[in-house]
Amino acid sequence: MSALFRLANRQIIQRSLALNLSRSIKTSQKKDETAIVTPSTTEDFAKPNPKNWVSYGFEYESKEKDRSVTNWTFFASVTLCLVWGTFIWSYAPDPMMRDWAQREAYLELRRREQAGVDLINPNYVDPDTMNLPSDEELGDTEIII
Repeated sequence: MSALFRLANRQIIQRSLALNLSRSIKTSQKKDETAIVTPSTTEDFAKPNPKNWVSYGFEYESKEKDRSVTNWTFFASVTLCLVWGTFIWSYAPDPMMRDWAQREAYLELRRREQAGVDLINPNYVDPDTMNLPSDEELGDTEIII
């Protein structure tokens, strides 16, 4: 039963494809405006038909100026901006000096380890210069460290 169903479907699909293929070609009455005319003589090669020129969108009056502006635009955007911009961005020095700060921190840690000093001094700020409140002034205030 399913084989008969598949066979019937295959024949319906083939008939619909054959009908669609036979109806897909259309022609226009405006043949000179839509068709691209290829030159056949040497005079036609020397003087190409300007009707077939399609602008890149930079200049609509002159083909040469349109091509020139197109080439300069793509040269500037690809070569100068993308290639050289990426190169400069990749190899420029670090403006925030993160690498320098990390390198200095490692050197300072090594110096303190070799000297036998605490890595972080508990009295970084001299306690005599700090004005801390007394226990009476603090009262029952919770102190979170």
